Amino acid sequence: MTDEIVTGPDGVRRCWWSTATEAYARYHDDEWGRPTRDDRWIFEKLCLEGFQAGLSWLTILNKRENFRAAFANFETTKVARFNSRSVERLLKDAGIVRHRGKIESTINNAKRAIEVSQEFGSLSAFVWRYEPVAECEVVLRARGDIPSKTPESLALSKELKRRGWSFVGPTTVYAFMQAAGLVNDHMSGCSARAACATERAQFPVPRPRRA
Repeated sequence: MTDEIVTGPDGVRRCWWSTATEAYARYHDDEWGRPTRDDRWIFEKLCLEGFQAGLSWLTILNKRENFRAAFANFETTKVARFNSRSVERLLKDAGIVRHRGKIESTINNAKRAIEVSQEFGSLSAFVWRYEPVAECEVVLRARGDIPSKTPESLALSKELKRRGWSFVGPTTVYAFMQAAGLVNDHMSGCSARAACATERAQFPVPRPRRA
């Protein structure tokens, strides 16, 4: 056992990064790395990863309910209708990260997400096209084994930018891919790793209406 794996008071073995708070541990156990086809969640996570740039994910996680309240629960059809008055209102909201560029990006990206959904049938069908082809089980024993970006995150980032999205660089996109279960980056020995692998094996990957 290495210090990359921490055994909590409940006896559960977790990745080192999840031990700061109980909320972080729950996020690690129940959400991070679990494959999803929930378009609302996918849009939320892409946006929040953009807001995280320069901050810690724990900061964003602690503010997530405030973000949901501020951005209409990240329902794309509602966020896409936000206007300049909405931006000014959000810049006064101390419960979120008050960054004009990131706020305006979220509104823009909601419009782009609607376009993607109309073309591919769903946002999830679009992003799952970039799932890496896993030829073998990856062993993650040290923090340095986890990449910050991959060819797939570079490709997805490039395509999102081509379609007009913003704040979707390859590192941000890879963090999203980790969270959404496109990759399983729980450390070897983490209790959640096997659970995520089982869910992925049973997960019906969403297929685009047209490629």
